[in-house]
Amino acid sequence: MTTEAAPPPGGAGTSAASPTAEEFEAVQRSPEFAALRSSHRSFAFPLTVAFVAWYLLYVLLSNYAGGFMGTRLFGNVNVALVLGLGQFATTFLIAWLYARHAAAKLDPKADAIKARMENGR
Repeated sequence: MTTEAAPPPGGAGTSAASPTAEEFEAVQRSPEFAALRSSHRSFAFPLTVAFVAWYLLYVLLSNYAGGFMGTRLFGNVNVALVLGLGQFATTFLIAWLYARHAAAKLDPKADAIKARMENGR
């Protein structure tokens, strides 16, 4: 009976060393990483600000505009319920939009940076 050594982490048969701290810092200073960071921030920050503003509007209306929030739209459904459900819908919409953005813009850039680091370039 023979025993075989397990392949090193990172894939079968690869013997590449882990990147050093200096290599990580060099990548962080690279134009490619700056483009990746910029692409992420230009999407995430405005959407975060918009969602927080939308949430605070809902909270403020709930606290200070009870008459408006209690306005019945149809049956037992009032403005507060519709806006509250809108919070959930907005959360799922933002998650879906971010997943699309990441798949189209962020992941290819991140994969290229990762591949370059793993190949020692």
